[in-house]
Amino acid sequence: MKVFSKAQITASLDRGAAVRCLEQGFIAYSEGKAQVPPVQGFAFPEANGDCCVKSAYIAGSATFTVKLSTGFYDNPSRGLPSNDGLMLVLSALTGQPLALLQDEGWLTGMRTALAGRIAARLLAPAQVSAIGILGTGMQARMQLEQLGAVTDCRRVIVWGRQDSGLAAYSTFASALGYEVRTTRDPAEVAAAANLIVCTTPSRQPLLRSEWVRPGTHITAVGADAPGKQELDPALVARADRIIVDSMAQCSQYGEVAHALNSGLIDANQLSELGALLAGRAKGREHDDQITLADLTGVAVQDAQISSCVLATMAA
Repeated sequence: MKVFSKAQITASLDRGAAVRCLEQGFIAYSEGKAQVPPVQGFAFPEANGDCCVKSAYIAGSATFTVKLSTGFYDNPSRGLPSNDGLMLVLSALTGQPLALLQDEGWLTGMRTALAGRIAARLLAPAQVSAIGILGTGMQARMQLEQLGAVTDCRRVIVWGRQDSGLAAYSTFASALGYEVRTTRDPAEVAAAANLIVCTTPSRQPLLRSEWVRPGTHITAVGADAPGKQELDPALVARADRIIVDSMAQCSQYGEVAHALNSGLIDANQLSELGALLAGRAKGREHDDQITLADLTGVAVQDAQISSCVLATMAA
């Protein structure tokens, strides 16, 4: 079994190739061509942490992947990153472990950011006035990096809970060429931006329906486990198009689950990202529509990005 470090992985991953792999994975998932066992989840409330174990196999693939991902959100105060993890890639022919990707959670963050890039390409309004980011952590940074590939907008307004996090994010975004505004009020994000990405582990709604402008696209990635929530359920219900990465998963947790459980939406209002990519679902039809992508993270993303890494390493 080969072992690859985070440094090797980050230096070699072809983002464009990874996008194509992820798109193929989403389509295969929505066409029922992937085995995705139930997610194993652990909660550590006394440590403000959680852990998930995800695995997937796409029919015809040479490999399958098991991924472990952790989020311990008080870690920055200890001088540690909030997220960590690893991926194990095994042969679908012999069952032998082929590679251990010691990515320290980076691949999970990247595949999530690339999914956000795909969603924005498909659903964002034609003219983005400003990008809004909720959160200042690793995922908030990765999402902004990837949005640069799908929109020319270089204005960003970012919300965070701490001045230190906002200052660091402002330095980061400025170095990417963005005009940056920071705020402690999420209503200001909704007022200024028509492409908003929510990246926090919040357990209380941050964005309210009445704040959001017509024509806004929202990508929500923070609510990736039971109990997490960043959007007012009324905002989910107000969306003209609701795209999910997994109907089954988003019905259990994520932003959509809260709206479903409140009786504000029906499951028939949901379409999967794979169906949208395959042309079997409707996306944005005009720039007055509110669109929402609820991305809880599907294990096919891990299988696809890990196979993309191995292909690059073998080249």
